[in-house]
This record gives sequence, structure tokens and C-alpha cells, in this order.
Amino acid sequence: DSRVFSAGRWLRRSSIDEFPQFINVLRGEMSVVGPRPHMLIHDRKFCAALQTYLVRSFVKPGITGLAQVRGFRGEVTSQEAISERVKYDAFYLEFWSIWRDLQILFETIKQIFHPPTSAY
Repeated sequence: DSRVFSAGRWLRRSSIDEFPQFINVLRGEMSVVGPRPHMLIHDRKFCAALQTYLVRSFVKPGITGLAQVRGFRGEVTSQEAISERVKYDAFYLEFWSIWRDLQILFETIKQIFHPPTSAY
């Protein structure tokens, strides 16, 4: 998008533009680590397409998650992409541990300072 200046592209690529979501964490509406929320219209669409999609709703949505540090960031554009995200989300929920959350946080911080080339 030609309207976005270079600093804005860096903010988006590094995910620093997500920082205001910490207000939602403080209000108890989100968690720091967990499945990323999707727009309601996408929730309905993906729920109809994937039986396991609703497993994501067992916990509060997160600012970052296992799927995001594994490269599944941004808008979902295909059935395969949402299927992969749901697999990572289900794995995260089934094998949750404080250590895994710390690992995801560490990976997220690394990606803020060294964004992957595939990030947006």
C-alpha cells in the first residue's frame, strides 16, 4: 500500500502495532499467549468448514500464539492456512504449559526485533 510510510510498515512487520491489545489483557478480555482472535464473520465461516475450529474458544484469545511464531500471521486467505492455524492452536491447548508460554513469548520478542522475511 503506497499510503503506508516506511515506519508504519516496520511497525506492522514487527507486530508492535498490536501493543494496544495489552489494554484488553489488563481488562481480562484477552491473554498474552493463546489463539489469535479472528473477526466474527471469519469465525462463522471457519467453524462451518472445520470441525475442530471451536476448540480455540476454550480459552481467551491471545496477543501471540504458537501458530504466529510458526509463521501463520496476518489475514487468513485459504482453507489450508486456517487448517494449519487450528492444528497449532489445538496442539497448544492440548499440551499447554507455563514453559511453552514462556517459549512462545521469547520467540515473539525475537521476531519483534528480527522479523521473519515472510511477515507481511
